[in-house]
Amino acid sequence: MTFFWIVAGVLALTVAALLALGLRAPRQGATEPAAAYDLRVYRDQLREVDKDLARGVVSAADAERIRAEVSRRILAADAAMQSDQITADASKGAPKLVASMLALVLIGGSFALYLQLGAPGYGDLALADRIEMAESARTERPSQEAAEASLPEVGTPENASPDYVALVEQLRDTVARRPDDLQGNILLAQNEANLGNFRAAARAQSQVLRLKGDTADATDFIDYADMLVLAAGGYVSPEAEAALRTALSFDQTNGTARYYMGLMMAQTGRPDTAFRMWDALLREGPETAPWITPILAQIEDMAFRAGVTYQIPQIGIGRGPSSADIEAAGDLTPAERMEMIQSMVGGLSERLASEGGTVDEWAQLIGALGVLGRTAQARAVYENAIEVFADDTRALDLLLRAGQRAQVAE
Repeated sequence: MTFFWIVAGVLALTVAALLALGLRAPRQGATEPAAAYDLRVYRDQLREVDKDLARGVVSAADAERIRAEVSRRILAADAAMQSDQITADASKGAPKLVASMLALVLIGGSFALYLQLGAPGYGDLALADRIEMAESARTERPSQEAAEASLPEVGTPENASPDYVALVEQLRDTVARRPDDLQGNILLAQNEANLGNFRAAARAQSQVLRLKGDTADATDFIDYADMLVLAAGGYVSPEAEAALRTALSFDQTNGTARYYMGLMMAQTGRPDTAFRMWDALLREGPETAPWITPILAQIEDMAFRAGVTYQIPQIGIGRGPSSADIEAAGDLTPAERMEMIQSMVGGLSERLASEGGTVDEWAQLIGALGVLGRTAQARAVYENAIEVFADDTRALDLLLRAGQRAQVAE
């Protein structure tokens, strides 16, 4: 890190010195002051008067009169030259002052900008080191209990109906007396969540999972993870992550679980992974999905942190096969499944060729053709898409990434 500051300081001082030399260098074509030229001319005139007097060209009286007039002009020119010199001396310090200010702005501004955008105190890290640090941050992050302990207790909302609060109190007493009552715990978890008491809601939901055992499904684990995250103030704890992974083992397409997993990645130093997960959710949609709004509020910052030039896509335009398609594909042989995928790709290809489409659809087709090993067709589609979207820099960036994945673009 010290080496970085030394190099940065030397570069900043070098640039400041070059600017200062440029300010102090004489301007091309600079000439002597007009008063100095006049003074030289007047002195030549005095010498000519003496020569004319010696040759008898002028009389002594005329020579004296001419000398008096030229002497008066010499005094005036000398006074003007002295004034110019004073002004020039006064302005000699200006380049030094400007150079000093430039050096201050250059060095100080660069330092301030680095404090804002850089990471003081950290050395340069290779990608593998950064990934390892993020993994350590994920495995060593605070527990659910520690996260909850750092937050103030949440009381009953002021606008809550007293009758409703009384009913929830009765429900708490009933469940406390009958801890193995599944329906009671389900109701308690729901009503505690309605009151914003997510810690108690999570405890009740954990009992629901215990009582259901092997019959618990993805929704049960999603509800539990959701309550844990809300109880921790938006923090995805290891306990919440475990519940999310269990939910995804039941349903890999679950949007809520994928959103929270992306949030966990963002919180543990992997904005690149979070960005990819959230971008996929936006493209799949639908617009009414509960995770769309929080993703839209965060994904541009996530893209910036991931180093991606990004423009929010049309929501739902990149939706993959429907659940019915996926279910049907599960009953097919590998050959039949591949035939089905090729049919879908063929339909998309024909539609884009005849009707056109969005850049996301073109990128999706290029990627699908690459996966199928149809490189020549993927390259042809890629080159066609480049021509179609030649004036759209954002589209070209997206197509380039799709082409690189399909190995048809450099």
